[in-house]
Amino acid sequence: MKHPALWLALLVALLFMLVVAQGESGINAARGLADLLAGRDSVEATILGQLRLPRAILAVLVGGVLGLSGAALQGYLRNPLADPALLGISGGAALGAVCIFYMGIARISVLLLPLGGLAGAMLAVVLLMLLVGRGGAFVLLLAGAALTSLFAALTALTLNLVKSPFASFEVAHWLMGSLADRGFASVALCLPGIVAGSLLMAGTGRALDALALGDEVAESMGFVLRGWSGVQARLVLGVALAVGSCTAVCGAIGFVGLVVPHVLRGWVGYRPAALLWPSCLGGAAMLLLADWAVRMLSGGTELQIGVLTAITGAPVFLWRVLRLRREGE
Repeated sequence: MKHPALWLALLVALLFMLVVAQGESGINAARGLADLLAGRDSVEATILGQLRLPRAILAVLVGGVLGLSGAALQGYLRNPLADPALLGISGGAALGAVCIFYMGIARISVLLLPLGGLAGAMLAVVLLMLLVGRGGAFVLLLAGAALTSLFAALTALTLNLVKSPFASFEVAHWLMGSLADRGFASVALCLPGIVAGSLLMAGTGRALDALALGDEVAESMGFVLRGWSGVQARLVLGVALAVGSCTAVCGAIGFVGLVVPHVLRGWVGYRPAALLWPSCLGGAAMLLLADWAVRMLSGGTELQIGVLTAITGAPVFLWRVLRLRREGE
């Protein structure tokens, strides 16, 4: 099928309208949108403006960033198992937010929690770049795995030290990932990091195509791969800004960056640059669909969206692995 990005953009638009129009409260979404744009107070406008619209926008932003990050990392590392969580950035953001919970300062302002997550993500990327230095993709993988384990251990230690069982439950609940109860303040908080990080990742497209032919070929074409100004640093910083901003606001949402590029790779072609924006749109579509499912099919108790993406993403990924194994045989 030609123009996959166009079809995916259409799918995202349709799912966005579905998520905004449908919910547990049977309201007239068109009337609510008209009231919201006109500045009139109504129940429909309140539900759309404070609940459904911010949530749908976050689903597009977060899902898109996770899909884009997964495609960029898989292209750079030339590893189909690469995932944004692999570099320890999500773990750093989670640790930063958990520390805000632990110190009790999250009660001062709702914005302190995502700001703590952003601080944790930035700490993770600084440590990652210091560990990697001028090393290549293999060193980056090892450093990311080490930081992921370290941050997971520190997060578990912090949870163990929390004296209040209610605080422990709240932290664990947040770590599962959710779009619920997020407003336009959350959108505004994560938007700058998402835009900056996405542009940095998208700017590495030509270098990723060259890297598919090997490091030597990419360097002979004029691409600087190592160092603080190289492709590796720009990619890591882009993933840190974008994924760290998402994790800080919504918690950890897994498997999107791993599964979406796998599903789309055979459709859009095997050139890494061609996979970036379709994966972004595919991730947005996946998270919109997951958000609609947790709201409409939860039966009163809403499932955390991070749990749903893991439950649905893992079988899809296993199916893909088995299919590749059959093709190899």
